[in-house]
Amino acid sequence: MPLTIELSERRAAVLSTPPPPRWIRWAAHAVPLVALPSALWRLAMTFGVPVGYSDEVLRVDYGLPGIGYLVLPMITVLQELAALATLGLISRWGLVGPRRLPFIGNKPVPLWAAVGPAAFGAVLMTVITVSQYLLWDRVDQGTLTGVHRSVLGWCYAPMLLWGPLLGIVTVSYYLRRRSISPPVG
Repeated sequence: MPLTIELSERRAAVLSTPPPPRWIRWAAHAVPLVALPSALWRLAMTFGVPVGYSDEVLRVDYGLPGIGYLVLPMITVLQELAALATLGLISRWGLVGPRRLPFIGNKPVPLWAAVGPAAFGAVLMTVITVSQYLLWDRVDQGTLTGVHRSVLGWCYAPMLLWGPLLGIVTVSYYLRRRSISPPVG
């Protein structure tokens, strides 16, 4: 019985976390939107919309036709799910696990379980997108030119915002939760 009372008290304390400021909510909602243009470009390529690649490049580099029909949509879905996970940092389900989930349902989300992966993701997305931006002039040289290259660039450029936006939302989550989280150890 004492464990149940302690869990209820922790749950109530976590639920008393102050709500995020409006601009943090906007930042969190922006993350799935900055990931969307690249996802749509990838799906367009998968479904045969001419994106500027030759049939040989599509076959060799992207497995189209072939395994690319499975891999590219899976990458797209995983990308958007990862982007949508940012909303957990501003939502109730980021404070207390949804009831329907086994083991973690209706239990407080440990601060480190949300902040650790989110901070890692923010750093990782920043490193990946900035490194790809720095290599942009060497990528797809000769296989994609003109308008098609510009469209690809404009579809992927918003991804540069994913890491910083996630970082800002993560810091806000940490600062809001820090005052109510019991010390570890």
